[in-house]
Amino acid sequence: MTRPSQLLRDQRPPADPRPAATVLLLRDRSDGAGFEVLMTRRSPTASFLPGAYVFPGGGIDALDAQSHAAAARRAGQSDAHLTQAIAAIRESFEELGVLLARHADGRMAAADDIATFDRAAPFVAQCMARGLTLAADELHALAHWTADRTQPKRFATQFLVARMPEGQTPVADESEQFEPQWITPAAALQRFAEGAFPIIFPTIKTLEKLADFGSTDAVFAALAHEQVLWACCPRTGLIGGQERRHMEHEAAYGELALVSPDGQVFHPLDWQTTQAVALRRNVLRLTAPNAGVMTGPGTNSYLVGETATGFIAIDPGPSDPAHVRRLFDAAGGDIRHIVCTHSHADHSPGAALLQALLADAGRPAAAIRGLPSAPTARPASHFTPDQALSDGERLVLSGTGAQGPVSHTLQAVFTPGHAANHVCFLLEEDALLFSGDHILNGSTTVIDPPDGNMADYLDSLARLDTLCALQGVEFILPAHGYVLGDARGVIARLQSHRLAREAKVLRAMQAAPDGTPQDWVRLAYDDAPPALWPIAERSLLAHVERIRALGLRHVSN
Repeated sequence: MTRPSQLLRDQRPPADPRPAATVLLLRDRSDGAGFEVLMTRRSPTASFLPGAYVFPGGGIDALDAQSHAAAARRAGQSDAHLTQAIAAIRESFEELGVLLARHADGRMAAADDIATFDRAAPFVAQCMARGLTLAADELHALAHWTADRTQPKRFATQFLVARMPEGQTPVADESEQFEPQWITPAAALQRFAEGAFPIIFPTIKTLEKLADFGSTDAVFAALAHEQVLWACCPRTGLIGGQERRHMEHEAAYGELALVSPDGQVFHPLDWQTTQAVALRRNVLRLTAPNAGVMTGPGTNSYLVGETATGFIAIDPGPSDPAHVRRLFDAAGGDIRHIVCTHSHADHSPGAALLQALLADAGRPAAAIRGLPSAPTARPASHFTPDQALSDGERLVLSGTGAQGPVSHTLQAVFTPGHAANHVCFLLEEDALLFSGDHILNGSTTVIDPPDGNMADYLDSLARLDTLCALQGVEFILPAHGYVLGDARGVIARLQSHRLAREAKVLRAMQAAPDGTPQDWVRLAYDDAPPALWPIAERSLLAHVERIRALGLRHVSN
């Protein structure tokens, strides 16, 4: 759910992308040192990507979809993939003279076959006239790229891979393509870094992923399931004033989707500790200057509201007068409610400082809301709110803005687990979830018994998943890190990660039944740097507690 009135900019509908296909022709190196991919340079006068090094390919024509009878297909190869493969075969021939086709006896087309073709004449008809079948079954889907939303000319391109036929030599058409060359992914990336090999973002990222494979066989083995390894429509933000593209799995992607659904490039991704960053017209974020191992780039304080309604401050942060003052100023001093997700020292101490600032400025009092810390909390996490929240309680801001009546409703959602008194908040009108430390961007939260409880944590994740499904929540605003998109996907991956970690903890306990937590953490967190094991041990103890409660294994005390 998105209220257009709260978006930072008026939206511009992106251009519809045109379907396209490209093929990465691969060959193993004769010295056994990996493999090479065929690339070619586009014309410097081309209307699209002039001068860039690319893989052969282009737009999918209507005739490509009508040529299935002329092509061989694998079991499991869909009609859409077959059409894409035919288009890629046609383009590789028209641009580089590479013919991915077979004779009736199974022989791949060779140089003498190619010599009889007219590269300017209809391609499929020439193949059929010579008894050649398009080797579409040799092309496997690798990835799908859709061009940036802001580009006036966009393609939605299927990237396929195939082995280069033996005995053929690529010859550029010298019109659209020039200088075909074989190059390893690593060498292409190195030349690009040196400024001698212009390539665009999808090509860069594709080469980076290919560089992880040691051979062509390894590439094709990874594609046996008939699914692309990734699909991407990049989003762009500003870092140090420079444009930087991001893929869906990268930390900043969700935030860019929130602030700029249509892809307009204006949002700074540099972490701000001296000024508030607008995420929506009614949502500001100010990050405390307390970056560290446990806090990432710092604790995010949020302001929900606008001038017409006043603001709710979420997590005023640590006891940092300068940070709290900046939060006060960003709200114009009009803070109606102060809420804390939980009692930890980087979240709640700033609440009293903010309340005092309001009093000193002669502003109406704002009660501090939240849940009191439990007896299990550590001394540094003692917290007593002015008013305890009820589960499901709503805090409502209302007023009359330039476009008429407006309201912002923040609903409390009890989510024990990271701390016994943890609360998340749902901004109902915009379906935005403020997750505190329950869900973070860039790391998993520490569950530290006795105040932290793994069973409660997993139950709370399930509750948040249900909430997101019912309320249409797409974005999660965490207390540390950028905004997260794909809210339910994030929760599902977090649940899967926690249960997989718990399985490793159980195996560690079984492998060393008389071991100590320090013994188990070395086995269960062997994928984490040893420097982090003391922190990981706290979550390990939470897993052990849950394992024992479930009776999964009897462990000696």
